[in-house]
Amino acid sequence: MYDIQDNENTAVTPECAEEETRHIATSHVAPDASATASADSHYDAADIQVLEGLQPVRVRPGMYIGSTDSRGLHHLVTEIVDNSIDEALAGYCDDIRVRILADGSVSVWDNGRGIPVDIHPVMGKSALEIALTVLHAGGKFGGEGYKVSGGLHGVGVSVVNALSSYLKAEVRRDGKIYCMEFSRGEVISPLTVTGETDIKETGTTITFKPDTEIFETIDFSMDVICTRMREMAFLNRGISISVDDERTGAHNAYCYSGGIVSFVQYLNKNKETLHEDPIYFCAEKDDAIVEVAMQYNDGYQENVLSYANNINTHEGGTHLSGFKDALTRVINNYAVKYKILKETDAKLSGEDVREGLAAIVSVKLKNPQFEGQTKTKLGNSEMRGFTASVVSSGLEDYLEENPSVAKTVIEKCMQANRAREAARKARELTRRKSVLESASLPGKLADCSEKDASLCEIYLVEGDSAGGSAKMGRDKRIQAILPLRGKILNVEKTRIDRILANNEIKNMVTAFGAGLGDEFNPEKLRYHKIICMTDADVDGSHIRILLLTFFYRYMRPLIEQGYVYIAQPPLYKLKRGNDEAYVFTDEELQKQLNVFGRDGKTEIQRYKGLGEMNPEQLWETTMDPENRTMLKVSVEDAMAADEVMTILMGDKVEPRRDFIEKNAKLVADLDI
Repeated sequence: MYDIQDNENTAVTPECAEEETRHIATSHVAPDASATASADSHYDAADIQVLEGLQPVRVRPGMYIGSTDSRGLHHLVTEIVDNSIDEALAGYCDDIRVRILADGSVSVWDNGRGIPVDIHPVMGKSALEIALTVLHAGGKFGGEGYKVSGGLHGVGVSVVNALSSYLKAEVRRDGKIYCMEFSRGEVISPLTVTGETDIKETGTTITFKPDTEIFETIDFSMDVICTRMREMAFLNRGISISVDDERTGAHNAYCYSGGIVSFVQYLNKNKETLHEDPIYFCAEKDDAIVEVAMQYNDGYQENVLSYANNINTHEGGTHLSGFKDALTRVINNYAVKYKILKETDAKLSGEDVREGLAAIVSVKLKNPQFEGQTKTKLGNSEMRGFTASVVSSGLEDYLEENPSVAKTVIEKCMQANRAREAARKARELTRRKSVLESASLPGKLADCSEKDASLCEIYLVEGDSAGGSAKMGRDKRIQAILPLRGKILNVEKTRIDRILANNEIKNMVTAFGAGLGDEFNPEKLRYHKIICMTDADVDGSHIRILLLTFFYRYMRPLIEQGYVYIAQPPLYKLKRGNDEAYVFTDEELQKQLNVFGRDGKTEIQRYKGLGEMNPEQLWETTMDPENRTMLKVSVEDAMAADEVMTILMGDKVEPRRDFIEKNAKLVADLDI
């Protein structure tokens, strides 16, 4: 969950990328008007660079895969697997095998039809070469190759080829095995027949090694790949997907006959459910399919995930809106019909009916239209009504046929409504009417003088002692300090009304100035760096996980947009004569002892708490932007993060014990 980085990458759609890289002109910076005129007079056709073939991908890789860090690296695997999934959606593939090879490359095997190898009638090259070397080429555009496709732009396999130092494509078709090899998008071995196979055996194998000239790291994570493959197996009922890691011998296989019903059960596996079996609806209309599975638990968090053609629509869209509208309407109508709610009572809100709900909304359609900054918001207007219709009819029937479940669910919704109404008044107290009204800020907050949020940072400090040192050692212009008294509430086990009654949480919400929950607005945030600075002991770690749980559950955009950090104060101070050094890890301590000497003349001070450091020490080791080291908190996968939060902070003891036993060997230093 933690990722050390201090830069951001912006994903741009391949269409924009292609347009921008089609022509890149040299820029002229002119000191005055005459120089400008001179520069303009020499601006001609020679200044225009045309990037052909796959060159645009190598020049601007972030525009095609989002970034060149670990996230972009693993996206390459997803691009290849998506092609195999498309074959599965078309009914031609039911087995996909992903293998991380010993040399760090990745192989993806499927038993689909195999990429065509015959000569394209227009381009005069084999279809395989075209698919691997031409952007926007594939069977997803004419409407005949694939009825439903996860790929949006037809750039997947060609982009992987462009960004790989080596790629080999093997195709099994017509009783033969065909092979082509590439390097950085260029053919290094032409299409050849390398063997024969059973006429019934078909499929494609893509083996690739990412280019170290492009990526910051080429070290694939088994866990990251497995998380995505498990998700794909859930979304595509009956398809077998396996992942092997030759580096460690690890093997995982996923196949779910229950599809998204199994997905919901997986989401709720560490929670107490209110009804035994998930509720499931499915309908097909005009080449579009809607699938919905849902199950309530006794928790307070909603976990509704939506997908369109297997793409996780993080920003929602028309299908999710249709689901939410129908869910709220049907539950309210049922409650009024059976007098659980009076007609004069306030209606249950969407938040009320989704409290404790785990649900999957998956749609598959021929021509998806995606919107939003990251192109993960479905825009097809017809899917709103279709999804709402499917949920309305299905849920109405279910509630009529299962009155005991209906009563239990509605009672929970009503409890949520009462708690939310109590929270509304508490929430009003946390809102700042104006950034300029400093009197409304928490009394313990030592605010900074800068008003530009992008330059400001706030340290959440454990205890008044450390808070005092931090206040005296900080840069008052850009650094604010908010001391926290003890441990904040565990929001995983608490409803919103109690959360907002907690003083430490109220102080944070008021200081941040952006609200919380559905009302959280990052644009109102007063600090763009929120830094957790706690002691390097068990209590400090516990406070930190409580803070991260609160941010994840009620201020998730803080983490998603990269505003949350963890300070890294030193563990030790070494002193020998006039020589001093701060040490941040036990490994570093051993190295420094070799330099300082291991005799009695070397003094070793172990910092048990931040309060032991004077303001100058705290500044130069932990708070000085020029010298400090911080961990930037990121969420690579929301489903995995939700699972870990539930295990660590939820009510069930057994899953937490299993998690600790499984991961105990990963703990390098436990300070008790």
